[in-house]
Amino acid sequence: MGRIVTSVRIDNALELDKGLRCDALVDTEASMMVLPKAWKNRFGTFVAERSVELETATQSRVLGEVCGPVRIEVEGFDAIFNEVLFLDMQPADGLYESLVGYIVLEQCQAAVDMVGHRLLHAKAMDLK
Repeated sequence: MGRIVTSVRIDNALELDKGLRCDALVDTEASMMVLPKAWKNRFGTFVAERSVELETATQSRVLGEVCGPVRIEVEGFDAIFNEVLFLDMQPADGLYESLVGYIVLEQCQAAVDMVGHRLLHAKAMDLK
C-alpha cells in the first residue's frame, strides 16, 4: 500500500500571520489534523484549548491538546476551519510526521484515490 503525502497550510484563524506550511501524511484512520506539540508556539494564542486522552494503534494512552480555531488549507482544495491536535512526537531523522485525518478530508471535499495514491475532488459532500 502506498503513502499519500500532501502539502497543508495551517493558520490560527484569528491571527492568520501565525501558522505554518508542512507536508502531512493522509491518514484515514486519524480523525483530525495532527501536529507535533513542538510547533504549537508558532500559532500564537488560541481561543480554545483542551486536553484530551487518546488511544493509539497499540492501545496505549497518550495526552494531546486540541486547539482552535484554525484555518486549514490542503493544497488544491478549499480552506476549512476546524481544530488541530497537538501531540508529543519524536522526530524520525530530524523530521516530524504530521497527519491529515478524515474529518479534514471530508470538510474540504477531498477523496482518497487508493489506486493512484492521490487526493481527488469529491463530487459532493456526504450528508449521511
